[in-house]
Amino acid sequence: MVKRTYNIDVVLHALSDPTRRQVIERLGIGPASVSDLAAPFSMAMPSFMQHLDILESSQLIYTEKTGRVRVCFLNPNPFSVMESWLQVQKSLWETRLNQLDSFLLKTKGKKYE
Repeated sequence: MVKRTYNIDVVLHALSDPTRRQVIERLGIGPASVSDLAAPFSMAMPSFMQHLDILESSQLIYTEKTGRVRVCFLNPNPFSVMESWLQVQKSLWETRLNQLDSFLLKTKGKKYE
């Protein structure tokens, strides 16, 4: 099995648009056809397809064509790169906040000139 790497910048860019986030949320329920995914949005199909192209190029989704119907599937793997980055940030900020808390408790009541 080939191990793929995912670019966090590409993933975050793909998720920066509310339309694309809604598509991802819908695909979290299960696969859907392009027309079913496009139905809730008041935009032309070519505009909607641009959103799907960005999601597909970021590898957040993949599509399969059966006859005349193109079905989209969610690929959860790229989310791991975001999860790792967010975990590092969370750890960093928890440490900093704990240090600030300790400092404030130590200096409570001290006057500085």
